[in-house]
Amino acid sequence: MLAAGGIGGPLGRAALVVGLVGSVFGLLAAVTAARTGDRRVARLVIRFAWLTATGAVGAFVAMEWAMVTRDFSLDYIQRVGSRSTPALYNFAAVWSALEGSILMWVLVLAGLTAAVAHKYRRRIDDPMVGWAMATMFATAIFFFMLTLGPANPFAPGAPGVVDGPGPNPLLQNHLLVMFHPPILYIGYVGMTVPFAFAIGALVTGRLGEGWLVETRRWAIVSWGMLTFGIILGGWWSYEVLGWSGVWAWDPVENASFVPWLTGTAYIHSVLVQERRGMLRVWNLSLLVATFALTILGTFLTRSGILNSVHAFSESNIGPWLLSFFAVIVVVSVGLIGWRGDRLRSPGVIDSPISREGAFLANNVLFAAFAFVVLLGTVFPLVVEALQNRQLVVGEPFFDRLSGPIGLVMLFLMSVAPVLPWRKASGEVLADRLHWPAWCGTAALVVAVVLGASGWAPLLTFGLGGFAAGAALRQLVLATRRQGWRGLVGRANGGMVVHLGVILLAVALAASNSYTRSQELNLEIGAPARWGGHTFELVGFEQVDDDRRTAIKALVSIDGGQAYAPAITKFKSMGTNIGTPSVRTGFTKDLYLTLEPPVKPTSDSARIKVFVKPMILWLWIGGGLMGLGTLLSLFPGRRRRPTDPTSAPVAVAGGVAP
Repeated sequence: MLAAGGIGGPLGRAALVVGLVGSVFGLLAAVTAARTGDRRVARLVIRFAWLTATGAVGAFVAMEWAMVTRDFSLDYIQRVGSRSTPALYNFAAVWSALEGSILMWVLVLAGLTAAVAHKYRRRIDDPMVGWAMATMFATAIFFFMLTLGPANPFAPGAPGVVDGPGPNPLLQNHLLVMFHPPILYIGYVGMTVPFAFAIGALVTGRLGEGWLVETRRWAIVSWGMLTFGIILGGWWSYEVLGWSGVWAWDPVENASFVPWLTGTAYIHSVLVQERRGMLRVWNLSLLVATFALTILGTFLTRSGILNSVHAFSESNIGPWLLSFFAVIVVVSVGLIGWRGDRLRSPGVIDSPISREGAFLANNVLFAAFAFVVLLGTVFPLVVEALQNRQLVVGEPFFDRLSGPIGLVMLFLMSVAPVLPWRKASGEVLADRLHWPAWCGTAALVVAVVLGASGWAPLLTFGLGGFAAGAALRQLVLATRRQGWRGLVGRANGGMVVHLGVILLAVALAASNSYTRSQELNLEIGAPARWGGHTFELVGFEQVDDDRRTAIKALVSIDGGQAYAPAITKFKSMGTNIGTPSVRTGFTKDLYLTLEPPVKPTSDSARIKVFVKPMILWLWIGGGLMGLGTLLSLFPGRRRRPTDPTSAPVAVAGGVAP
């Protein structure tokens, strides 16, 4: 163990300097190559990209080494490291606080920069690729400067420190801390790639559909990782925080959700541009908004201005991030305005009752949803800054405004997949919506038979069945034509994603509307009945080690397995953390929490029980969304290139017969 003066600090700082140098020279080489077409200079871009990645990897490895060896000469290790933290959580502690999280951003961004340079190594002298690389290098320079300046993880700490408190207790009691943040970061930072190519297209004036082809898979992968990261975050919240929910409209949750909404809008509307040559300005604006919102979200979560279980402590990087956000917006809007004459679309919407009309309506709803969430998140900060008073925007605001938007989105998910391009007749719609409508009716009837009530959840169930019927219809038609290969490709992979979204919507409606809870005073040997189940306190179990003291109440459910909700006290911080215990079922979960105060020598305990319908379907829906994203990455059946003046081409999962 290194108590003072380890090698991680000097090596880490040196690696950051190497990465910054690689980014600066990479930017210069990329701009020079893009302007002159000099292939010798262009080849240097690849080398500088790998140098940038080498510096980032070196810095991250040095930070992990310092954490693993408990190098308490560094201020960051003094704040989040501990000799008693288990190896798993000690490894994850690197990204548990501000400086380490920015270092992870640098790692992912540098890795993506090298990946893009390698992918386009044979076209590195292409001006559009050159300007895209220049944009990525410029972004890397900013984040390397953060890590060498206000967010330096290798800053020396106070002398004589030989131990620390460890990471936040909430970040060292569940395995998901290993996966949720890195996956979310890949999705967040991955949006840099399509944004960079959009900037390259604007600078070069090549504003057709070619740049969309270059970024298609990058955008889908980034969106998929952001989706998966958000779902894992909901799972972590459910399993760790003890409130039985998965989403609370927390400001930091919203900071990741808003760019997800604009990214989802882009993935939908880009199909219209590829097919009809429309929505060029809109798609560029969505990409700019998505990337800019990731920077704004980073500001919200890492500047210390928010009071949230997810947010980091106060820091002085806020002005840096806000300035970078402003630069992105000003430069991007300026470029779009400069190229306005070249962004005129050759195609027009022939009829609102068409696939492109449905996509446009879909985009308007996504934009409205993003605006509502962003307004509710940022408005209290603006009021506090201007009037020096605190304002809280709670769940009712988000629920009342987002609920109607979500229902209309479900309706569009039902109708859009069956609409042809250009124009739809009443006869065609009636034929194609026949089976989806029956599916919606069946879902509504089943919900009523099972005891569901309330107009909002019933409408959700009915529209969910309607939308699921439309998606399944498309998949059945595609597999009839091509066999199981019909599931592959963006259109049909998207239908699988739709099924996942529908499951999420239905499960959230059920769990939010029909959750029941009751606090039970249990005594050993005296079973209590509630909610159709029997709960019996079997006894207590105490776990005591150098890091924590945990008291578990062993509760048998229905005379079977004993579940163990617990209260854990982390000795270094003196913090009590409640840990729920969950019996997961196909139709409902039984969610148990142990209520303080508790004494292991007692023969009674207060247990709060939640009955949570359909929670498992949330995770199944998330898995389907991941599967659909994966299927979308593979090419489907080829179709002829787009001609805005030609008739629509029938493709698998596109225009259904």
